[in-house]
Formats: sequence, structure tokens, C-alpha cells
Amino acid sequence: MRVVHVSDCYPPRTGGIESQVGDLAAAQVAAGHDVHVFTATVGEHGERGGVIALERDVRVHRMGARMPFGLPVGLGDGRLFRRAFAQVRPDVVHVHAGVLSPFAYDGVRAAAAAGLATVVTWHCMLDGTVPALRLLARTSRFAAGTIALTAVSEAAADRVRAAFGAPVHVVPNGLDLDAWAPADAAGAPGATHGDEDPGPVRLIATMRLAPRKRAVPLVALVGDAVRRLPPDRLRLSIIGAGPARARVERAVADRGLQRVVDLRGRLPRAQVHAAYAHAEVFVAPAELEAFGIAALEARAAGLAVVARRGTGIAEFVQDGVDGLLVADDAEMTAALVHLARDRRFLATIRAHNRAHRPPFDWARVLAAANREYARARALRGL
Repeated sequence: MRVVHVSDCYPPRTGGIESQVGDLAAAQVAAGHDVHVFTATVGEHGERGGVIALERDVRVHRMGARMPFGLPVGLGDGRLFRRAFAQVRPDVVHVHAGVLSPFAYDGVRAAAAAGLATVVTWHCMLDGTVPALRLLARTSRFAAGTIALTAVSEAAADRVRAAFGAPVHVVPNGLDLDAWAPADAAGAPGATHGDEDPGPVRLIATMRLAPRKRAVPLVALVGDAVRRLPPDRLRLSIIGAGPARARVERAVADRGLQRVVDLRGRLPRAQVHAAYAHAEVFVAPAELEAFGIAALEARAAGLAVVARRGTGIAEFVQDGVDGLLVADDAEMTAALVHLARDRRFLATIRAHNRAHRPPFDWARVLAAANREYARARALRGL
């Protein structure tokens, strides 16, 4: 099958959509498909304007324009899409959308105009945008009922259903579970031997340092937990970079948490995995997490996960089994205090997570995608 993925964002940019689209495309190539990516993201060496490069055996069409800060902005010319679709002649077009995805929506319009089987997957929570999308559904080709609508989790799918009033299926994110498997349990941090002090509980969070990921509230709630515990019972490492870095640094300093919180910056995947081998609890404070790929990586690596209810993380974290799900920051603080005080409970969760893999390998994701491709073709009568 010849598949075209359309995404505003793609490597070398880093982020959840970028990594998932890249990994999905590579997994489909490995499964024998002919895969192309149309993206607004400029290449590592400035490739843009329709330049095609072979990356991980995927043909990547760099259709963006050079912009400040490397923003993924397309050329705004539908002719480029039409020409590319005519040249590639895909069996299906798979569009990946976020809250603001002008390039992706241009791709939807061009694919629909060309009569191509089209799947749209939302990688975001649409809170606050449902009225605008209802208008889009009434005034665009989305209303024709010929596009297969999907989202990365049931939580995200609920918002898409509210916006479009149409069936919405789930195509989840995936992971190479072997690559993220935990190290040997013998060296697991926090293991206790008799009355030996296990040391502080080592928390970790991996996120883009942007307001919606809530790194500053994370620092605040960890500070609240520290004040409710004896000295030196918690440590927090934050992996990631972004525009809120200075605000996070100020929050750490203002609360006197320099000895508690370590800002490690952006790390490559191998180093993130290595960091998880020295941590016990992954903390995900975001309120609008459509899936939570970083949390899934941590769960696959054997960490307990503390996250918000009502997010996509609840699809692979059962409260009290894989971690703890909370309603707000106050409950998240209480959960961290509980895990620091009850190390046996924490050890039980971690033992479960190390012994049981989450069911989100690429075989499952490819099967879900293939079902949606078949649905999209049926909607088009192909």
C-alpha cells in the first residue's frame, strides 16, 4: 500500500507528533508499505519548497518555508499539494492534526478535492476549540462523511465526536517496547534490604517546557510534597527544553528547591531511557494530555506513573496498579507523599510494571491504522 502522511511537524523538530509520525512511517516501511511524508517542517540542512529526501527509508517531502525559530509553516500554495498527490498517487492519505495545524488542514482539503481516501488523526485534546471545529465541519469537506476521523485515545476521541458529530475511532500511539524495557531488577533504585534506608524517592518528568505541559505547577506541587515529608525524601529530575525554562528556574529558586529539582535539558532517547533506570516515579502534571507518549515510555521502562484522570494516560495506567491517577494538583501532591511514605506500595507498583508490558507495541498500532485505511477507502467507494 502507498501511504502519504501529512503533518505540520516532523523531525528534526522534537515532540510527540514528530516522533510518532516518524516512527509510524518507519514501522510501515518495515511492514512492506511504500510510505511518503508531506511536512511543513524544514529539513536539518534547510531543505524546503518540495525537496524530497529519503529518511529511514521514508520519502520525506519538505514542503515548508524557512521561518524564524524553525516554525513548521507551509507555503500556503494548494498547487504544491495537488502536484505532489498527482505524482505519488497514494492509496490513502493519513493526516496528523493538532490544535493548530494549518498545513494538515490544507492537506485534508487537497486530498478530499482529489477524491483520495483520507484518515485524520487528532493528537491533541480539542478543549476550547470544539465550536470552531463544528463550524469547520459545516462549511468544509469534513461534513461530507467521506473522511475517516480518528484520535490517539478515547479521551481525545470524545472531543472530536463532539465537534463533528460523526464516528471517531482510535489509532493509538505506539512504542518499541523492547527498546524501552527496564534494566535488570537487581539494580533497581529504591529497593530495600531489611531496615536499610532506601534514600529519597526519585521522581522524573519528561516534557516540553511550555505552559500547557505545566512544569511550573509541577515544581510547586513537588515543593508542597517536600514540606509534608521528612528532609531529603524526594528528588525530581525534569528532562526537556522550551520557552518556559526561565520560569521553571525561577520557580525552583523561589521555593528553595535547588537541592531537590534538577533541570536536565533536552536529552536524546537513549539518555532518557538511561535516566529512567535511576528513577522510580514518572510524574505527568498536564491536564490536556491526549495520549502521553513520554508517560508510556516511562511505564514501559518499569516506572510508576502519577498522572491526571481524564487524559489519554488512563488508557495504559490503571489507578493503584500501574500508578496513581489524580483529579488535581492537590491530589497529585498527596499521591507523591503517599508513595514516599509507603515504599512497599511503590515497590509493588514497580514490580507489576516491570513484569507486565503495556499493550501499545507497533503491531497493535499498525493493525489499527490498517483498519482505518480500509474504512477510509470504503467511505470513498474504493
